[in-house]
Amino acid sequence: MTRRPDARPPRRILVLGGGSEIALAILAALSLPPDAEVLLAGRNEQALLAAAKELPCGAATVPFDATALDTHQALVDGVFADGAVDLVISAAGVLIGQDRLDREPLTAGQLIEANFTGHVTTLLAVAARMRQQGHGTIVVLSSIAAIRPRKANYVYGAAKAGLDAFARGLADSLHGTGVRVLLARPGFVTGRMTAGLPPAPLASTPADVGATVAAALRQDASLVWVPRQLRVLGAALLLIPRPLWRRLRR
Repeated sequence: MTRRPDARPPRRILVLGGGSEIALAILAALSLPPDAEVLLAGRNEQALLAAAKELPCGAATVPFDATALDTHQALVDGVFADGAVDLVISAAGVLIGQDRLDREPLTAGQLIEANFTGHVTTLLAVAARMRQQGHGTIVVLSSIAAIRPRKANYVYGAAKAGLDAFARGLADSLHGTGVRVLLARPGFVTGRMTAGLPPAPLASTPADVGATVAAALRQDASLVWVPRQLRVLGAALLLIPRPLWRRLRR
């Protein structure tokens, strides 16, 4: 029998990449009840503790390194052993300039692990647990960079393209289980990760992304663009001839 996605407000939430401005903005937009519990998973414990103090509900921190792939199964098993998880926000990631990645192939590989491979290892473990409990939602933060990687950030774009494809496949594999995947594709987001970079057209803020994702969580959505106009831009990007595409600086 096919199960509909769970529409109950999330009571127990795991944030992978718990220091992410966007993930914290999603939590703020959800208006969590006082009896909710949030687990912020990340490397910087002090930053996680500071973020936890700003939440209106119970919160705890969990050590998590997106590139430590052999630790992810145990992390997920430990979290779910303490109770069902209603919502997982997969927000780990780094942004490094392409010029540095061109000089440092190892750094490029580590970026791929943080922005793609680490999501695969954690979310496959999460999906298995959510299948067992019969409900839950997984939010995956992709990017418009996934649609067509550009020479200005093609390693980052490749990682996001892989993550985007993985999320769509995961959503299909979970169809009918009571578990859903919400894929978010923001454009340029002004914040810590993009500090020092000139904003791109249709730029948004972490609060914009948070509000849009929170609204989509209350509906039966599987994909959301931020802002919505990016859906049209994303389709247009695929139509640009490659010789012209190569000339784009950003």
